[in-house]
Amino acid sequence: MQSVETVKRDIRKLKTDDLKKFFIDHGDKAFRAVQVDEWLWKKSAKSFDQMTNLSVATRELLKEHFAINHIHVDNMQRSADGTIKNAVTLHDGLIVESVLIPAETRITACVSSQVGCSLACKFCATARLKRQRNLSADEIYDQVAAIKEQAELFFNRPLTNIVFMGMGEPLLNYSNVTAAIEKITSQKGLGMAMKRITVSTVGIAKMIIKMADDGVKFNLAVSLHAALDKTRSSIMPINDSNPLSELADALKYWYQKTKRKVTYEYVVWKGINDTPEHAQALLKFCKVIPSKVNLIEYNPIDDGEFKQASDDILTMYMDLLERNGITTRIRKSRGKDIDAACGQLANKS
Repeated sequence: MQSVETVKRDIRKLKTDDLKKFFIDHGDKAFRAVQVDEWLWKKSAKSFDQMTNLSVATRELLKEHFAINHIHVDNMQRSADGTIKNAVTLHDGLIVESVLIPAETRITACVSSQVGCSLACKFCATARLKRQRNLSADEIYDQVAAIKEQAELFFNRPLTNIVFMGMGEPLLNYSNVTAAIEKITSQKGLGMAMKRITVSTVGIAKMIIKMADDGVKFNLAVSLHAALDKTRSSIMPINDSNPLSELADALKYWYQKTKRKVTYEYVVWKGINDTPEHAQALLKFCKVIPSKVNLIEYNPIDDGEFKQASDDILTMYMDLLERNGITTRIRKSRGKDIDAACGQLANKS
């Protein structure tokens, strides 16, 4: 009877001390673990053969016992505006998408945190997919490393910013998201600045409180889209269990603990939130704590239920907010021709 082949453990699940013990147990030096860590997290090695300062025998030993369950960018689409969308295949065959967004002064990685999403926001293509699982910290890190490589290859510039605005709700995968951010920002990892990272959430109050208690240093954005409960619940079911009053209390706690502004992401749709009443409600909510607003251009997801409000309505919003001291900008979407814009990530590949 043939034995079933043992599935090799992903070496990136081991802590440095575990790896040191492995090398000692196999008659090698403990410092090999530090060398391997550098290859995995600073140089983003995809295979043991890339670890050229290790002997062939050591590399073979690692191959015998471990795997590196690295993502694969199986399909890369380039937009007319320079945006790049990656279809990323995970080790178990599931697919997520990530996006490189180039601008004059920055290059941003928009990364996913879950395969699919469970929150059912009506205007988002990802929400139409079943949530299949959370991404591991390694898979999140790999998306950033791949986009960092693309930024240098195609633009000859470094990756400057990271936004968790891809597929999934980051705060429902909090431990893996924060573990990935730790690797991305560590000097033993990619060495990126914490202030260049933004985590975007639909507004899960208890998790915003947890982030404040944990003393996180990254930025917080909230996909708000309406500041009246009835309207928000009609387009974002999460508002039924996390109403605006609870979200406001959580944000007050966030600011009390961190002293950092929040950014509200807000799309204005025709016939949904395009009235002066909605604009006044947003202004009132913006005054809960110091904040700024991104008015986002809507990106259709085929069925036509949601339509972008007119420029006059956006101007009405902008004038009201800025007149009352709220920093506001209209954010034009990038990568619409390849379905890479906000709300369009849906694994069409």
